[in-house]
Amino acid sequence: MTTTTTFDRIGVQSSAQLLREERRRLAPDEPGLVPAGQGWAPAAREMAELCADCPQTIGEVLRMLTRAQEIMNELPPPAKNRVAAFNSLYFTITDRVATALRGTSVRDGDFLELLDIEFAKRYFDALRLWGEENQATPDAWEVLFRRAQDHRISKLAAAMLGVNAHINHDLALALLATWDQLGPPRDDLVHPDYLLVNEIFYAEIPPLRRRYSTRWQLRIDGLVGDLDDWSQSVLVAATRARAWEQAERLWALRADEEDLARALLVMDRASAYVGELLIAGDSVVNRVGAVLRAGRDTARSGFSRLLHRDRVS
Repeated sequence: MTTTTTFDRIGVQSSAQLLREERRRLAPDEPGLVPAGQGWAPAAREMAELCADCPQTIGEVLRMLTRAQEIMNELPPPAKNRVAAFNSLYFTITDRVATALRGTSVRDGDFLELLDIEFAKRYFDALRLWGEENQATPDAWEVLFRRAQDHRISKLAAAMLGVNAHINHDLALALLATWDQLGPPRDDLVHPDYLLVNEIFYAEIPPLRRRYSTRWQLRIDGLVGDLDDWSQSVLVAATRARAWEQAERLWALRADEEDLARALLVMDRASAYVGELLIAGDSVVNRVGAVLRAGRDTARSGFSRLLHRDRVS
């Protein structure tokens, strides 16, 4: 793999600052969100013990995700923690990858399993940093973590926030770590395995989305038919393709720690900004749904009173 990268340090620094400002404009601090610093209380010790482990196999990744789910399901609000929604989705996709590794469709099992392990390490590291109240927690993950108890965010949006952080931020880093250990891909041997995960997403997106949708979101889903499934499949393919290309650009910068750090900062802040946009969109849908439900309830109430009046008279 040969990639020539021209790095604009001034442009990158300006972009990082602009992304931070735009994110603050979209999401000024609001009451009701989990404040930075609270971490995983009251399960801080349990989460810290879990994240102290370092998975070596995809089986260990699944074990850790299972334990994380148990912890999150006990966090406030019980069984409604928004990070738990993403964790459940992540387990489902990882379990499908583990099944694929046992089959015959994977060309290079070592690559795909190591990538999955490195991918998971970024997630558990983010969980650890947030629990330690560490400012190094990636902005991309903070968007979700600080809203863990915010019931105004739908479970579907929370799951998508985790997917956004994991693909748009973590995946390129996982590819770098995998290439560092196995060597960069010099042919098309491993890329089909990388694309195999897209097919897993395609198969799992419809049931996963409907699992987390509110009744209002399910009504919209019924109206648009397969359009949501198709559009989200395209989005997954595009974001994962971009993560591969981003990893190639970062690989070319790896010899210069300062330039690499600048590029990683922009990647993190861009992912966080996309996360805030997802929340804004979810908020609009929820508000429209609330207005329509209120109108429906008012109409039903008025109709009931009218019927009662007619019966009395």
